[in-house]
Amino acid sequence: MAAPSVELEVGDRTVRISNPDRVYFPARGETKIDLARYYLAVGDGVVRALRERPCMLHRFPTGVSGEKVHQKRLPRGAPDWVQTVRVDFPRYKRHAYELCVTHPADVVWAVQMSTVEFHPWNSRRADVEKPDEWRIDLDPMPSATYADVRRVASVVQEVLAELGAVGWPKTSGGKGLHIYVRISPQWGFSDVRRAAHAFAREVARRSDGLVDLTWWRKDRDPASIFVDYNQNARDHTIACAYSVRGVPEGLVSAPLLWSEVESASPEDFTIATMPARFSELGDVHAGIDSSVYSLDTLLSWAERDERDGDSTPPEPE
Repeated sequence: MAAPSVELEVGDRTVRISNPDRVYFPARGETKIDLARYYLAVGDGVVRALRERPCMLHRFPTGVSGEKVHQKRLPRGAPDWVQTVRVDFPRYKRHAYELCVTHPADVVWAVQMSTVEFHPWNSRRADVEKPDEWRIDLDPMPSATYADVRRVASVVQEVLAELGAVGWPKTSGGKGLHIYVRISPQWGFSDVRRAAHAFAREVARRSDGLVDLTWWRKDRDPASIFVDYNQNARDHTIACAYSVRGVPEGLVSAPLLWSEVESASPEDFTIATMPARFSELGDVHAGIDSSVYSLDTLLSWAERDERDGDSTPPEPE
């Protein structure tokens, strides 16, 4: 017999969680209600990461060992306080109204709808075509180690410092590392991606062969790190800060201080460990909106590279 629903008070709103005892993460046995309570524990942080952004949901109706559903459209049955933002897909002549988080209850309601992972756009609903977030994704190839990821991260930090940009690192919740930079929302996705490619080339030049920017994954050095500038293309999304990942261990994409990058490992951060960390430290990315970078220098680098015959590859399909 199914356990009775649980009602959670989230600020001035109430969210009902059905099937609260359903096991979502088999490694330790955490349940759907454990997941909802995790997101409540890090509520300020996850809302800061998602606020006002179109958000794709990765849903696991029977837990992370079962089917995974990628959902762009807001699931049916949303309370009237859940907000959306319209995004268009001109290539397919379609549009969708995606979740637009403004309150912790929105996140908990999405958990009720079996959401584990939150994948926001890098733009906000005020102008979804103008990103305000540049994403640096350090993606290790199969034979690369997390120590290699850390080595490239140190180069990223060095180049950002020279540019006068502030980077905010977080674990991916997998084998990689993400660094986010707030940018002025005055460029379209194509220019942000061009700037990200120019930055990746500079990091590659300083990484002693460890970074491979070869376009096709199958052609890259299997022991290399790919600085994935494609994560800045339109409608490309990655798990936000504090998002749980759909793996049995309940790993979390955890915001870090730069001083932690050299010692922290992805497996340190789970739905079991993050609430205590958040209680002690708060959101270590709380200042992310305070430092906004202009892409002018990076776009001049992109123009230089293009003159030298190294244009940014076409955007992925």
